[in-house]
Amino acid sequence: MKEKVISVVIPCYNEEKSVNDMYERLLKIFNEQLSSYAYEIIYVDDFSTDNTRKEIRKLCDIDKHVKAVFNATNFGFHRNVFSSLTYGSGDAVFLLFGDLQDPPEMLPKFVEKWEEGKKVVIGQRSKSDEGKIMTFMRFLYYKIIDWFSDRKQISLFTGFGLYDREFTEVLSQIDDIQPYFKEVVAEYGMDIEIIKYEQAKSERGKSNFNFWRNYDFAMQGITSSTKLLMRLATFVAVIIGLVCIGIAVFVFINKILNWDTYPAGTATLIIGIFFLGAIQLFFIGILGEYILSINGRVVKKPRVVIGEKINFEDEKKDNEESYKSDC
Repeated sequence: MKEKVISVVIPCYNEEKSVNDMYERLLKIFNEQLSSYAYEIIYVDDFSTDNTRKEIRKLCDIDKHVKAVFNATNFGFHRNVFSSLTYGSGDAVFLLFGDLQDPPEMLPKFVEKWEEGKKVVIGQRSKSDEGKIMTFMRFLYYKIIDWFSDRKQISLFTGFGLYDREFTEVLSQIDDIQPYFKEVVAEYGMDIEIIKYEQAKSERGKSNFNFWRNYDFAMQGITSSTKLLMRLATFVAVIIGLVCIGIAVFVFINKILNWDTYPAGTATLIIGIFFLGAIQLFFIGILGEYILSINGRVVKKPRVVIGEKINFEDEKKDNEESYKSDC
């Protein structure tokens, strides 16, 4: 009897070209290299606009090891990825993305490290098909993140990896509508092992991430991993305020000593503008601190809403039996 179960979760969005290839490659891995493990393959579709769901339904019909979770609408990359990890019921959850940029063939290496006792085994890109400009922008972004963040971040990491049940149970305790998964791994990852790999070209042919989505991704990473930027506004305001006081004193003394240097009222106007600007910037910084604090406490919306689940009959049966026993 197979004792350990590995759950494979695959967040998808418009992946009709790779759904079947992903399944076949995973099936080959479990049949040839990981035959001693039981498994489940869970496709989590974030409201695709192509035939992704149709292809997933076909696989669910022919193989009960394949399960599907269809979101009621598109909730975005971060929310879908985070929620996907909570659907796996295995001893470990293997996360990879539907475009096949991250090779499923890495799973045996991840399992080997997991069996050695590592709780989180992740893949770090050593090479990708991105252009030089995008590669440089990512390098610069990670340098900024490392400088500002409260703890060291994992660069060139998308979420691709194997996560022990202990770690995925921690995720269920995080009550955040839009968690930044890379920050979560950096903060709560237990005994992390990093394995480098070369990222392939997307089977989709075109990335779902345009400039604005990449910008949103970057800003979420910065605001989720540090408060320093908001506090920097306060620090800058204090420095500018001190400089402005010095300028104000200089202007005032110069006005007294050289009465005709400035037209009447100009000195007062300059002093007032600099002083009020510093005060405003200072309180914007304070306001930012309050917003950061409030935002993390009052947002209580569901992370995602599931429209349909397929092949989760065993889970439903267990819930019904539990309900009957409670009655």
